[in-house]
Amino acid sequence: MSRNDEVAALLEEFADLLEATGVEYKPTAYRRAAENVREHTVPIENLAGESEDAVAEIDRVGDAIASKVVEYFETGDIGELEELRAELPVDMAGLTAVEGVGPKTVGSLYEALGVTTLDELEAAAEAGEIREVSGFGAKTEENILENIPFAREARKRTRLGDARPVADAALAYLADLDAVGSVEVCGSIRRWKDTIGDIDLLVASDAREPVVEAFTDWPEADATIEAGTGKASVRASGTRVDLRVVDAAEFGAALQYFTGSRAHNVAVRNRAIDRDLKLNEYGLFDVSGVDDPDAGQRVGERVAGETEAGVYEALDMDPVPPELREDNGEVEAAAAGELPDLVETGDLRGDLHTHTDWSDGGFSIAEMIEAAADRGYDYHVVTDHAAGPGIFGNTGLDEAEVAEQAAAIEEAVGELDGAVMGREIDGEVDADIAVFHGIEANIDVEGAITTDDDALADLDLVVASPHSALGQDDDAATERLVRAVEHPHVDVLGHPTGRIINSRPGVSPDIEAVVAAAADAGTAIEVNANPARLDADGDAVRAALDAGAAVAVNTDAHSPRELDNARYGVHTARRGWAETADILNARSAADLREFLDG
Repeated sequence: MSRNDEVAALLEEFADLLEATGVEYKPTAYRRAAENVREHTVPIENLAGESEDAVAEIDRVGDAIASKVVEYFETGDIGELEELRAELPVDMAGLTAVEGVGPKTVGSLYEALGVTTLDELEAAAEAGEIREVSGFGAKTEENILENIPFAREARKRTRLGDARPVADAALAYLADLDAVGSVEVCGSIRRWKDTIGDIDLLVASDAREPVVEAFTDWPEADATIEAGTGKASVRASGTRVDLRVVDAAEFGAALQYFTGSRAHNVAVRNRAIDRDLKLNEYGLFDVSGVDDPDAGQRVGERVAGETEAGVYEALDMDPVPPELREDNGEVEAAAAGELPDLVETGDLRGDLHTHTDWSDGGFSIAEMIEAAADRGYDYHVVTDHAAGPGIFGNTGLDEAEVAEQAAAIEEAVGELDGAVMGREIDGEVDADIAVFHGIEANIDVEGAITTDDDALADLDLVVASPHSALGQDDDAATERLVRAVEHPHVDVLGHPTGRIINSRPGVSPDIEAVVAAAADAGTAIEVNANPARLDADGDAVRAALDAGAAVAVNTDAHSPRELDNARYGVHTARRGWAETADILNARSAADLREFLDG
């Protein structure tokens, strides 16, 4: 975790505690400051070392917050934050993991019932005490009790987006060690699952103890859990990181073995057995002439193991990308030479779902366009929230404001070199970036789009997303989303289930029915690349491809930095077997325009 992220997390905690204690306005200021500190390109420790004024130059970081940042770097604490923690000694993260429980609810229940932990919250709900608190009721209590098991289970696993940066930092650190020949992540994080248990690292080296010693000295490790001659575990940013060191000759076999999944590995091992071969973490061995193949792990003649690709090739298979290793037909496809040519992050040519400070984003239209251009994108779509159910804080745009934003986008494009409006595209684009005006409209409980059709018709692109009524039953959710994708002005179904990973499950529609309707209507299915969403997931992507629906990998970015989340969406699409041709925003700007006009 960078120091900018560290300070941003403290400011967000500050905001939660202020909100929980009933303070008005300040929480919003702290959250905006946190967002801008996290996004700032200059290390916050450098600015704090200069002066409070240098910190205060960060947008939306005032003098009061700047003084607290400097105090943190000078003393290691923020006095006022410590006082708030003492005033409200609660497990804020654990309690707010329960859907429907925000900081204000935490503050109210602490004041009324002394609730500080998830277990105490559950006990209070089971005893019927919450319904007696002013402002609550039996239904609220019932909802809290119903959502606690999900919250408790979610806390056992870490979001991919929280764990992957830690893994990347560990990989970079280990790769710089002279004793390390090769290093890679394995396990579920290498398969890019949406949540992971621990971070697993595999190193090839003939100097095991020095590698282990260096690993336990990793500056980002908060504590060493255990350390041996070839294995070690540390904790970093709240996540367990496990290291295993193996011989270079066995690195490929170990990487294949420890990447999994278990079902995939069983299928591959059975293929080896059918060929009188033995596959394990030490290599692939020919045991055709061995009396007792189970006499040891390295029995027989080693035929592969140094590289992962070599293991698969020795089994007459194409190497299987990690995202596909779930025993969903990939073994047979690899043997037949029919694996998909999966989409790559570099194949994306634009982002179809982004926000600005016109709704709940933190940056201007021009800043977001420039950030997209800096990433080499051919086009960028501005899709701020429309007003409607589930949009909090009155940040959504009404029809008049949508029209006003159209003029603002035209003005921003006119001021940016090499930018052109997307509606002006005719064939190839002679510009650095084309800009489309869209909206993220809201799907109400019955599937209607809550923005007027006339306003939608004037836009280049419409993303329609569910933001409310996310607890409805499966049949109602299916009918709702089918009606939405069939709307003549809807181009993309945004985050179809509305889930927030480890926070709320969202709806569970019949995804095959939804994607079939989308394919018939010419509506794309979004993979929302925000690591808290990753919605649609890999299974839904594969269903969409089978139905013939297009898929859009969008970041839902509210800041320039969040555009980098595209990789999470791409790997999620890869889990659904998506190729470049399947991805709407891997098409050229002219082809995108054709899709939107179709």
